[in-house]
Amino acid sequence: HLQELYALYKVMRASREQRGAMDFDTLETRIIFGKDRKIEKIVPVIRNDAHKLIEEFMITANMAAARYLNGKKIPKLLRIHEGPSPDKLLSLRSFLGELGLKLGGGANPTPMDYMHLSNAVKDRPDVHLIQTVLLRSMSQAVYSPELKGHFGLALNEYAHFTSPIRRYPDLLVHRGIRHALQ
Repeated sequence: HLQELYALYKVMRASREQRGAMDFDTLETRIIFGKDRKIEKIVPVIRNDAHKLIEEFMITANMAAARYLNGKKIPKLLRIHEGPSPDKLLSLRSFLGELGLKLGGGANPTPMDYMHLSNAVKDRPDVHLIQTVLLRSMSQAVYSPELKGHFGLALNEYAHFTSPIRRYPDLLVHRGIRHALQ
C-alpha cells in the first residue's frame, strides 16, 4: 500500500509542477532543549519524501473540501492567496535586476513564472535570499468567503480542512461539509 501511495504522490507531484504551483525549499529549524529547558541547539529539519507525500495529500484534501462546498453553494470560508501587488512586483523586479535576473509574465506574472525563476536560481549560492524575496513579493494568504483562488498553489479552489494546527476556519469547513452531508 505504501508503494502505491508513493506512486500516486509522484503523479500528484508532476501535476503540481505542470500547473506551476510554487514549492520553495525554505529551511525550517527545530529547537533542541537541554537541561533546565534551556536551548541547547537549533538544527535544520530535513524534508524527505514522506513529508512531501503527506503535504501533497493534505493539499489535495483541502482542494477537494473547497470544491465540495463550492458545489453545494453553501456559505464557506476559503483560503485565498492573491498574486503580487503592483508595488511589490516593482520592488521585486528592481531587486532581481540588480542580480541580472528577470521574472516573466509582465504586469501579471503567474505561479509558473515564479517557478521558472526559482528553478533557474536553484544552484546559486544566494538561492535562499532570492527565494525569500520571491516569497515576500507575494500577498499574504487570508481567509475569505469569496472564490479568488490560491496563487501560490496555482489552484482555483482551496480551503483549510487538514491544517495540522486546528484553526477556527478549519472547523467552519468541517461544519459546512457535515451540514451538506446531513
